[in-house]
Amino acid sequence: MKGLRNAQASLVVVDEGHSAQRVDNFLLRELKGVPRSHVYRLLRGGEVRVNSRRVDATYRLQPGDRVRIPPVRRSSAPTRPAPAPREAGFPVVFEDEALLVIDKPAGVAVHGGSGVSFGVIERLRGERPQARFLELVHRIDRETSGLLALAKKRKALLAFHAALREGRVTKRYLALVKGAWRQPARDVVLPLRKRVTATGERRVTVEQGGQASRTRFRLKERCGRFSLLEATLDTGRTHQIRVQLAHLGFPVAGDDKYGDFELNRRLAKQGLKRMFLHAHELAFDHPLTGARIELAAPLPEELARFVGKLQHARVDAEAV
Repeated sequence: MKGLRNAQASLVVVDEGHSAQRVDNFLLRELKGVPRSHVYRLLRGGEVRVNSRRVDATYRLQPGDRVRIPPVRRSSAPTRPAPAPREAGFPVVFEDEALLVIDKPAGVAVHGGSGVSFGVIERLRGERPQARFLELVHRIDRETSGLLALAKKRKALLAFHAALREGRVTKRYLALVKGAWRQPARDVVLPLRKRVTATGERRVTVEQGGQASRTRFRLKERCGRFSLLEATLDTGRTHQIRVQLAHLGFPVAGDDKYGDFELNRRLAKQGLKRMFLHAHELAFDHPLTGARIELAAPLPEELARFVGKLQHARVDAEAV
């Protein structure tokens, strides 16, 4: 193509400064000027190698990792600048010199990629151009609302990741599910296998040989033919709560990937136009000071209003 030049393959050895960074984020910064969609295509196609092995976009780099970046084509001609990310305006639940915790609304991806130009991290970086460091500590699904933590210092990021790996971070969600959940408390352990479709969509199934996943569910309230559950994660697999509940026969209301699609259509007419999954509690020892931090985010108005309808039997019986 006119105006394009070939780049050379390169080998980058990861230092402490990039430890625990996701490989997709690393590549996006290394390959400035290369379309985001192309970077993800390189990863999906196995053209990026870490220590001579294929990795997916979620792989976190370790000191000493050798990243081979294949030849790519960059535009040498002037290009139209990408639109600036919209002002974030996310509600801040906690912030200090090391951490930022926001209450993410549903419908916003935490990171750009695969058809999403700007996610939470891009918007926040655009809103805070003076920030020298700002990285996601963990992820929540696009259609999930609630508490999301970001690190403002690499030392805090590494310490928080260590706490996550060691099970020292408490993450609790509220989920409204189809069906009458009977047990007051139940531990669910299932093997989950993740795959990426040709379109870049992540799908997870319960399969022998998959990664172990564990969630502790507690019944909060029965609402007619629905149940409001609290889910505490002991592992953090992709789509863990949604896939486990769907496998058990209690799909999350409004879940457009693993849920009851006909039910979702009826619920949308009753006012529930999103997935009913909300990250409502986050507790951890501060990664720098060691102080115990316990945070909470109430149910968004649309979810609280829908529960109120169920409690007062204002949802048509045909919807369930």
